[in-house]
Amino acid sequence: MDFLSNTVVLSRMQFALTALFHMLWPTITTGVGIYLVIVEGLWLRTRNPDYYYHARFWSKLYVLNFGIGVATGIPMEFQFGTNWGPFSEAVGNFFGSVIGFEAAWAFMLEAAFLGIMLFGWERVNSTIHYVATIMVALGANLSTLWILTANSWMQSPAGGELVNGKFIVRDYFQAIANPFMANSVLHMFFATLETSLFLVGGISAWYILNNRHSAFFSRSLRIVLAAAIAVAPIQIYMGHLSGEQVYRYQPAKLAAMEAQWETTPAGQPADWSLVALPNDKAQKNDWEITIPNALGYILEFKQNLTEPVVGLRDFKPADRPHLVGLVYYSFRIYDRHWIFPSFPDAVEYALLDFR
Repeated sequence: MDFLSNTVVLSRMQFALTALFHMLWPTITTGVGIYLVIVEGLWLRTRNPDYYYHARFWSKLYVLNFGIGVATGIPMEFQFGTNWGPFSEAVGNFFGSVIGFEAAWAFMLEAAFLGIMLFGWERVNSTIHYVATIMVALGANLSTLWILTANSWMQSPAGGELVNGKFIVRDYFQAIANPFMANSVLHMFFATLETSLFLVGGISAWYILNNRHSAFFSRSLRIVLAAAIAVAPIQIYMGHLSGEQVYRYQPAKLAAMEAQWETTPAGQPADWSLVALPNDKAQKNDWEITIPNALGYILEFKQNLTEPVVGLRDFKPADRPHLVGLVYYSFRIYDRHWIFPSFPDAVEYALLDFR
């Protein structure tokens, strides 16, 4: 229990908790916002009162998650500076600008029109209200864009160089459109949309199973199931593309996420670890259950690997993730369920040591 007296560990645990809440609830606003645009649009087109009441009902869920997003997002932004001051100072020229874009473009757009969306029913023209709903959904998804731009840039920095310990931006567009950016944004967009669809569907199914307003919630369940059938295959493919990026750009991260201690040469098949117990000190897995030859299909859609999967033992201790078991299981709990693909990055932030 010595960690309870270690302020560095405690501050990182605090950040991990803040990031966890910020990823669990505010991400739902991006998908629910799109759902609100759909149902309100259907109401304007058909004038069916069911769609009107759906828009009113589900907007309450949106506000709840928006509030949690504000309550966790602002402290988390300050924690970047308090926990990783040297890092923030070194890359602030770009990282600070992108976080500022998220606040100025996305959050303020969302917040400005939120009041009209909530309290403008029967007070403003229905078309104006629909525009406000679209702006709220757009703001939520622009927030995802800028946050994932910052996150992807930390995975594959581009557009500048380090000069005397400071990152100097030479090309903002190149820095924004870094190699990880497009896939990261799309992967998170479809993940949040899919999560929101299943959340709405789960709540609707609960009401139906309890015989409460079954006709009302059957409509929302049909809408989200139809959307989920279209979204889920796209999300699976985007997850595959994100895995390919880690495979090519971050081999040490891939080895930790898969608890691979030994290198698998190019041209050979590799087993996929279903569950294991990594042992950092012994540099091996105490036990594991694997699916033979499956990792190649996950990374490249074929059995034999084009490039090697470098094992953790072939990296210097300073160049590989610490606490392999934490990274391994955080990836499986969150990423494998296609829900929150950036959670392993939150674990990395909590463990990084910028000296």
